[in-house]
Amino acid sequence: MEKVQGEMEIERWERSEEISDAEKKVIQDIWSRVYANCEDVGVSILIRFFVNFPSAKQYFSQFKHMEDPLEMERSLQLRKHARRVMGAINTVVENLNDSEKVSSVLALVGKAHALKHKVEPIYFKKLTGVMLEVIAEEYPNDFTPEAHGAWTKMKTLIYTHVTAAYKEVFSMFVTGQNGVIKLKLVSSVDKSIKPPPALLGFFLMGR
Repeated sequence: MEKVQGEMEIERWERSEEISDAEKKVIQDIWSRVYANCEDVGVSILIRFFVNFPSAKQYFSQFKHMEDPLEMERSLQLRKHARRVMGAINTVVENLNDSEKVSSVLALVGKAHALKHKVEPIYFKKLTGVMLEVIAEEYPNDFTPEAHGAWTKMKTLIYTHVTAAYKEVFSMFVTGQNGVIKLKLVSSVDKSIKPPPALLGFFLMGR
């Protein structure tokens, strides 16, 4: 089921389509129902994400060895992360009419995952895809073809802004001894790190 390794080589920068006012309302209306049950829906999203893409668990020391979905569901750490993910999405949805706010929030998410957590950006595309699947299954009466189109734009919006942050993070670097990458300009950060090879491939692909 999982297909992640190698995708970085063919992944291309995506551009998000403009979300119309009507589509924003559709997204916000559905999200109001989803967020009323945010923890359970968030847990469902993460469990499916980890089951479909088990390599993503490598970034989570608290539950990376969990295989049983029921064990994941009972995990307090997973539930805590689910609330965090849903909270970030909620901030984006609430501010769809404020493009600067959306960009700022997702830039922070992207930079944190690039620098601190060193997560390969393709996982954001996988996660948002799973998010759409779960929401469509949980709220089938609301998830009309029009809603699906609006949420597809929302998914692309998230991925585009997050990956733009990754590109910014690795936009200026020099290779030092032993392959160490020294970041020269990363939001006032100046330090040496060793990003995963896939992150470098992602950056070089976009040049």
